[in-house]
Amino acid sequence: QVRLVETGGGLVQAGESVTLSCVASGLSTTSNNMGWFRQAPGKDRSFLALISWNGGSTFYEDAVKGRFTISKDDAKNTVYLQMNSLEPEDTAVYSCASTRGWSRHPKDYTYWGQGIQVTVSS
Repeated sequence: QVRLVETGGGLVQAGESVTLSCVASGLSTTSNNMGWFRQAPGKDRSFLALISWNGGSTFYEDAVKGRFTISKDDAKNTVYLQMNSLEPEDTAVYSCASTRGWSRHPKDYTYWGQGIQVTVSS
């Protein structure tokens, strides 16, 4: 059974940083590309970042490039999303997901975490 569990969310002040973790079980981060998405209230789920199975490649949505960093620790089967200089507009439910492809489209992802809320106050 595959599970992806996100942790690290919560309430933060604008300008602060947060690192989200996604712990995978039932699949390996060394054989899957892993992505992060977010969904703000009333909006569609949007792509944020993707890291390749070997960690050698990353891909970011333009809106977060330079502020967000995706990384992973294969020994812990965990993927991270470090988010800096957070703004109220970053308030959303953040989810990790796995894919065998290289895509920013949610439909191309197979397994999803339940999501975790990040709220940025001004």
